[in-house]
Amino acid sequence: MAEVKKNISIDNARIGYRNFSGNEGKYNPKGNRNFCVFLDDDLAHVLEKDGWNVRWLAPQDPEDDKQAYLQVKVSYKKFPPKIVLITGTKKILQEAEVGILDWADISSVDLILRPYNWDVGGKHGVKAYLKAMYITIVEDEFEAKYRDVPTSGQASFQDDDEAF
Repeated sequence: MAEVKKNISIDNARIGYRNFSGNEGKYNPKGNRNFCVFLDDDLAHVLEKDGWNVRWLAPQDPEDDKQAYLQVKVSYKKFPPKIVLITGTKKILQEAEVGILDWADISSVDLILRPYNWDVGGKHGVKAYLKAMYITIVEDEFEAKYRDVPTSGQASFQDDDEAF
């Protein structure tokens, strides 16, 4: 199998099983930040052929098809991802802030995945790592109204010396 070097861009991605906090769980060691991106069948088959670790969820209804997905690792060690939260403004989330995405009401996601080619004990494949993500959050009816309200107490501080 040839080494995969090309990133994957997915517009209007559907994500699930979010664990941006890195919480420990039955299938997740503490500190591992990850999520799954659901794939259409055509892309799933191409990625599978290239060695990506595509998995298939069994359908809830026997009349439905299986759903392809990739587990995506979110790591800040060597190549930190760029995660942009979009509401009425844009904000780049830092590592300590990404946990808010676990429960956020997301309206759309565009993302770029980078491949990590692994080879252990004669087995090999391609793992997906998050390179960039642009997440649009659903705003409630008060979001725009209170967007520009200063943080408590900040407005009362002055920088000029004449105030004293």
